[in-house]
Amino acid sequence: MKVALIVAMDQERGIGKNNDLMWHLPNDMKFFKNTTSGHVVIMGRKNWDSIPLRFRPLVNRSNVVLSRNKDFSGEGCTVFHGLEECLSYYKNSETAKVFIIGGGEIYKEAFKLQVVDEMYITHVQANYNADTFFPVFNEDDWKVEEILNHEIDEKHEASFSIKHYTKKH
Repeated sequence: MKVALIVAMDQERGIGKNNDLMWHLPNDMKFFKNTTSGHVVIMGRKNWDSIPLRFRPLVNRSNVVLSRNKDFSGEGCTVFHGLEECLSYYKNSETAKVFIIGGGEIYKEAFKLQVVDEMYITHVQANYNADTFFPVFNEDDWKVEEILNHEIDEKHEASFSIKHYTKKH
């Protein structure tokens, strides 16, 4: 099993504000959907709550929610009470890849446990005064390839680039 992480962040590493997305970038959303489709997506409970009901669970993906609350349950998702427990459940399965999709606390935990093999990071060329941030990591530990570069247009309020990071071994 490979552990991937996918995130979009602004120029100050901001990933969210008031438990919500801060920008409207349809092609980035399309990239997220296409990249995670058919895989397991792991998210924190606040991230799950921030997904509008009509989009929950995320279609064509196994939705996993991490919550410390032993009583939490969500329709269409599997609940684990920690990232380690979750990853050990999937490690022997036929699942080729699991995607950690946020939020901030889950990303921090993934780096702390050193379980991330690859990352897809959308770098949004703007600042949004976020209240949740993506952790700082050592870029020297990663091989970086730019996948897509998108300029501002009538449907995209900011330019952005998507980069694929693979762990150097």
